[in-house]
Amino acid sequence: MKQKFDAELLKTQLEVQEQTMQSIATELHDNVGQLLSLTTLTLNSIDLTNTEKAEKKIENSLGLVNNSIKELRELAKLLHGEQIVQNGIGHAIEQELNWLNKAGVHQLIVNNNLLDLSYTSPDKDLIILRLLQEIINNIIKHAKASIIEVECYFKDNSLFLTVKENGIGFNVDETRSRRTGMGLNSIFKRTEMINGKLTLNSLPNQGTTILIEIPYP
Repeated sequence: MKQKFDAELLKTQLEVQEQTMQSIATELHDNVGQLLSLTTLTLNSIDLTNTEKAEKKIENSLGLVNNSIKELRELAKLLHGEQIVQNGIGHAIEQELNWLNKAGVHQLIVNNNLLDLSYTSPDKDLIILRLLQEIINNIIKHAKASIIEVECYFKDNSLFLTVKENGIGFNVDETRSRRTGMGLNSIFKRTEMINGKLTLNSLPNQGTTILIEIPYP
């Protein structure tokens, strides 16, 4: 059992890292890349014979460069793992939801009460983060939702994570019976691996709610 847990933990770590790299690649392409392209466009359009307009465009370009530097610094933190689980599960969840919010596709309603949590459990934190990533990925790929609500808190030596969305919903038993199962089997398996409980409620055209309760730390 110890070997199985270690193997699953290593797999989870690699998946979290892969998800992080995908986020970085998207951010570089969609955000930093656009900022730098706009900077180049602005600088190339400067007419030095018109001093007033030239000064304004140079000022705007400096602002774009500073924004690019700020974004790159955030990405550098992510590359060094500072924002994964080292600062606690609350901050890891916040970082993950920030990436989702930047995409601008879904309306996010977040109640994260884990930011000041004094407990840590690195192995569990990594698995909890991966659970959230898998749930979010399922929503993006399958749910056709416009609103995602995330609530997480600590109570009575347990960590609670709830994700609710207003998408198309599905038949839970039918979906879980398939081997692919939209990743649901993996989510259930990893929850059980850390002695957690998962409650999944969904009906066609009525959205989906997932509640995870995990003994913590």
